[in-house]
Amino acid sequence: MPATPAPSLDRRNLRPGLRLAVAVSGGADSVALLRALALAAPEIGMVLSVVHVHHGIRGEEADTDAAFVAALAEAHGLTLYRRDVDTPAVAGSNKETIEEAARNLRYAFFRELLAAGTVDAVATAHTLDDQAETVLHKLLRGGWTEGLSGIHPQLTEQSGAILRPFLGVRRSEIEAWLRSLGQDWREDSTNADTVYTRNRLRHELLPTLVGYNPQIHTQLAAVATIARDEEAYWQAELARLLPQILLPGKPVRGGGRSASTHPDEASLAIEIERLPAAPALRRRILRAAAKQLGAGLNYEQTERLLAMCSSSSGLNSGTGKPPARRQELGNGLLAERSPRELRLVRKQGAEDRG
Repeated sequence: MPATPAPSLDRRNLRPGLRLAVAVSGGADSVALLRALALAAPEIGMVLSVVHVHHGIRGEEADTDAAFVAALAEAHGLTLYRRDVDTPAVAGSNKETIEEAARNLRYAFFRELLAAGTVDAVATAHTLDDQAETVLHKLLRGGWTEGLSGIHPQLTEQSGAILRPFLGVRRSEIEAWLRSLGQDWREDSTNADTVYTRNRLRHELLPTLVGYNPQIHTQLAAVATIARDEEAYWQAELARLLPQILLPGKPVRGGGRSASTHPDEASLAIEIERLPAAPALRRRILRAAAKQLGAGLNYEQTERLLAMCSSSSGLNSGTGKPPARRQELGNGLLAERSPRELRLVRKQGAEDRG
C-alpha cells in the first residue's frame, strides 16, 4: 500500500535561518504541522521550537495534552516554550467569551516570544476547514469584506510574523497522513461541544451545506482569498484618497479650519463634493473616517451616513425624505451635515461596539 503523502506546506514565508516556533495544542492539525515542518526544516535551513499554552480549562485532560506536547517536542529534540493561563478568570475580567479569551492569551504569548527576539515567527496549524468555518461565521454575523477575508496566511507583527503554512490543506488529509505514520494525537473534548458557535458550524451547518455543494469548504476558502486581495487593493486606494477628502475640525470665517479644543472630543469632516459617486467607495471612506476617530461602523450605521451624503437640496433615494442634518450613531459618534460637509464628532473614551 503506497504511503500517504505529507500535506503540502505553504513555503512562501519559510526561509533559511528562520527561527520558527510551532504552536502545538496536541490536536491532529498542530501535531501534523510540527511533523511536516520537522521534515522540511533541514532542507530549508530553519530552526524549530515548540510553543504550547495550557488554558486552565479542562483540568486533567489539559494536563495530559501538555505532557503529550512536551514528549513530542523532546522526541524531536526541540525546545518547548510553555505558558499556563487562567482563561476563565481572564474571560470574566475582560467580559470575553472563553473562545475569545483563549485566543487572545495564546496570541499574547506568541507576541511576547517575538518581541523578546526568542523566535522570528510562530506557525499555527489553521487549515482550509478552519478558513471555511471562519468565513461562514463572519458571513452569518454580517462581516464586511475584511471579515470575509478570513484567516490570513501571514500576520505581520512588530517583531516578526505569525504564519499559517497549512491554510490550503483539508483536515481529512492531515488525519490520513498521521494515521499512515502511526502518529497519535490528542482530541480536545470541547471540540464536540455545540455550545460553541464554531462547533455548531463544524458539526451541524457545514455538513448540511455539503449536501448542496460538496466543495463548500473549498468555495468558502476561495471567497476568503478573493476578499483578501480585494481588501488589499481598496486599502491602497483609500490611503491615496483619504488625505484629499478628510478635513480636520470645522471651517472658520476667513478661511482655514479649527479643531476642537475639548480634551475629550475628536472630529473631522468630509467635503461632500469631493466624495466619489460610487456607493462602494463612499462606504469605505465613511467607515475609514469613523475608524480614524476610533469608532467602528456596522452596515446600518454606514447606510445612515451614506444617506446624509445625499444632495442637500434633493431627496434621499432610499427614504424619499431630505437627508438628516444630525444623527447620533452610537459609540459616542455624532454626525452633522452642513450644506457642504459631513462632520463626524466622537467623544474620547466611548466604548466601540461597531
